[in-house]
Amino acid sequence: MDRFAWASGLLEMNETLVIQQRGMRLYDGEEKVKFDTGVLLLSTHRLIWRDLKNHECCIAIPLSQIVFIEEQAAGIGKSAKIVVHLHPAPSNKEPGPFQSSKYSYIKLSFKEHGQIEFYRRLSEEMTHRRWENMPVSQTIQINRGPQAFEDLSKLMEKAKEMVELSKSIANKIKDKQGDITEDETIRFKSYLLSMGIANPVTRETHGSGTHYHMQLAKQLAGILQAPLEERGGIMSLTEVYCLVNRARGLELLSPEDLVNACKMLVALKLPLRLRLFDSGVMVIELQSHNEEEMVASALETVSEKGSLTAEEFAKLVGMSVLLAKERLLLAEKMGHLCRDDSVEGLRFYPNLFMTQS
Repeated sequence: MDRFAWASGLLEMNETLVIQQRGMRLYDGEEKVKFDTGVLLLSTHRLIWRDLKNHECCIAIPLSQIVFIEEQAAGIGKSAKIVVHLHPAPSNKEPGPFQSSKYSYIKLSFKEHGQIEFYRRLSEEMTHRRWENMPVSQTIQINRGPQAFEDLSKLMEKAKEMVELSKSIANKIKDKQGDITEDETIRFKSYLLSMGIANPVTRETHGSGTHYHMQLAKQLAGILQAPLEERGGIMSLTEVYCLVNRARGLELLSPEDLVNACKMLVALKLPLRLRLFDSGVMVIELQSHNEEEMVASALETVSEKGSLTAEEFAKLVGMSVLLAKERLLLAEKMGHLCRDDSVEGLRFYPNLFMTQS
């Protein structure tokens, strides 16, 4: 345990989460230690253990410290374990919960199962050694004092210049002043697209209340059509919020205004609509989005694989886990799928009562 160091629990730049497992206890060799109920995260660079109740209690060990791993089967009254054999602690190691240890290995105890998949993923990371190809970035120092504010001021000045430039180009296109040719118009529009939304709808330009939300809804329909078509006709409201605010630059949109504008999409007969699933998840989808086709496609994918979790389905179809789960739940609601909800998670199967006599 002396190889572990205190950690924030946040992933560094270039570090990616691989898998996480709840109900994890740590052993220093054969001895139980105080880290008995937590979440174990495996990233491309580290093993991170975080206390379930006290999130500030977090420790981590680099994967480069691991020599090899082996499985230890469960027994009567004993949970399955992974034994992790370690290199000696380096001299420049960060402070941790233990200064020394008589053991050269630790044990990861799986009180809620999941050890088979975790062992497989950990073995893959040890084989590929991705931490060598993607070194994590150093923590950014924030104690630069006045220099930091000076840099921020320069950034704000440049941003204002970009906004003014986009407004100028938009006005030229609108007024057609100076004999602008069609080729120049197309080129100007490509500039605007690269800079984000030109003249975003704001309360200052369109007032407040219903009129503001109506104009905002029209603008949303214009900028979301193409991204929705690329994503299969549906996006979570969280994805929409990030996409829109990234395009709006300094004129950020509040979540409340986004929801109110989306509620007007149908009333304004725009090609998008806001939808609320039974779980409470809100999405934006194209009016042409065919629910029956999506459910049939989900059934076909699950039938080919025999069974799928939401995570597995998301990887296969290339969508977020949140939307993948909603699609599987919808297929279940329509009677095409059934579920197995166990300690290993929620898994969906084809509903054979609907297909076989």
